[in-house]
Amino acid sequence: MVAENDKSRLDDAARAGWLYFIAGHTQDEIAKMLQVSRASAQRLVSLCLAERLITFRLEHPIAACMELAARLRERFDLVHCEVVPADPAAPQSTSGIAERCANLLDATLRSETPVIVALGTGRAVRAAVERVTPIDRPNHQIVSLVGTISADGSASFYDTVGRLADRTGARHYPMPLPFLMSSEDERNKMVRIEPIARVKAVAVKADLRLVGIGQMDQKAQIHIDGFVTRDELFEMMRLGAIGEITGWAYDSKGRLLKAGTNKRLTSIPPEVPAKTTTIGAAIGAAKVPAIAAALNGGLVNGLITDEITAKAILER
Repeated sequence: MVAENDKSRLDDAARAGWLYFIAGHTQDEIAKMLQVSRASAQRLVSLCLAERLITFRLEHPIAACMELAARLRERFDLVHCEVVPADPAAPQSTSGIAERCANLLDATLRSETPVIVALGTGRAVRAAVERVTPIDRPNHQIVSLVGTISADGSASFYDTVGRLADRTGARHYPMPLPFLMSSEDERNKMVRIEPIARVKAVAVKADLRLVGIGQMDQKAQIHIDGFVTRDELFEMMRLGAIGEITGWAYDSKGRLLKAGTNKRLTSIPPEVPAKTTTIGAAIGAAKVPAIAAALNGGLVNGLITDEITAKAILER
């Protein structure tokens, strides 16, 4: 239980943070308003930040990023595209795209009209869900696009459906299946089981799909996270796989492969071409071929990425 004096101090910190960052007062002015010393006012503002009592979202339109987004939108006929500034100190950080994905989810979930949001897995999607503003929307539905049980029976850390349901009060539909079945016949039987068929029926009606885009190489995330073995990964690479979305591997033209692990995969297949608003969230030089192929093949019709990745895609 929070001690009363700690609670009071957090209250003061929140007040100081609001006065400084929102109302625009100087620390001298805040000190007078709160009847404390300037040093105390400064410490309260710092405490506000340290305890994440106030957070920020970058709203200033950055011309270079907006230009890149416009070029991507036109070239690939996208319904949605956002390009965030790259972080030179952490080029692989997904924080920027996670923030924009969270904004998109926030905007969708604020609707009073019932909506269905379908989620893939991955670090960017998980990070976005963690940033979603809690809101009471029990009439919304959150559905998983991918089986979330790995080969050893463990659940994926990057499962996002339950977490977003916690933040919204929405009904949620996980995909309680292994990522891969042992055979195509077994997969076909499992996806016809009534509870799984219901999950698929909800996913088909989704208003928004948010998915990660993964590369298919020796650093493929689906291999690192234990969903496919090294041999399965190499088989897909030999078959021409260059990327994957919810596990569905595709080639350099964005065509879904009709062999290998795709025949045993339980995930909801991508629409080809995408008709539902389907946003891919991904950054990084290693993912550029996979992102470009997904865009060319119409596997996604929206993209959230950073400026370095956007430039590399446009230069291909």
